[in-house]
Amino acid sequence: MTKNKNPHKNEFKNINNKALKFVVGIDEVGRGPVAGPVTVCAVLMTEDAYKDFKENEICQKLRDSKKLSEKRREEWLDRIVLWQKDGMLDYAVFNLSAEAIDKFGITSAIQKCLNKCLEKLEVPVEHDCAQILLDGSLIAPDKYKNQKTIVGGDASEPIIALASIVAKVNRDKYMIEKSIEFPEYGMDRHKGYGTSAHMKAIEKYGLSNFHRRSFLKRFL
Repeated sequence: MTKNKNPHKNEFKNINNKALKFVVGIDEVGRGPVAGPVTVCAVLMTEDAYKDFKENEICQKLRDSKKLSEKRREEWLDRIVLWQKDGMLDYAVFNLSAEAIDKFGITSAIQKCLNKCLEKLEVPVEHDCAQILLDGSLIAPDKYKNQKTIVGGDASEPIIALASIVAKVNRDKYMIEKSIEFPEYGMDRHKGYGTSAHMKAIEKYGLSNFHRRSFLKRFL
């Protein structure tokens, strides 16, 4: 999908055009870690652009971000950024910190991120012109009547896979940056998950302000 061959360039920008139909894919990353933020991404395409994307050969190379190497995910993100600049799609990413997760709970924190992404993209709710596709157990606000939650959606719906990639790369880069501030925990390697090495580091150094204390009550 090169810039010169994209028939949908800037199409989604005219979002108030009632003749257009839209598809939104949403996924989250970071539900399970004991440190760092939770991240949600929403990707928006017109219905026609998404149909063409699914039929394009490049889409056949797309896999759930969990099955891609770090290098492949970053390569896909480069493509996604270019497609956004070209007007083939748009996307929004939102994070909530460990402190916010402790305050609201992980489920509410994810929901807040999801809602913010939809607001940022200005996804229309009128005339049921936007189909919302969500991975796993995610649910959009009730005002989005045309929504579908799909278990394993990041493997079956390419637009959810794109959202998964953006969220995963965004959160991983953030964790790598934070590992400079907290080098003793090795968060550049485990990205905040509760690995044996991470647990041993917590036992030795205690909790940082980057840890989810509600997930680590035995260390309080």
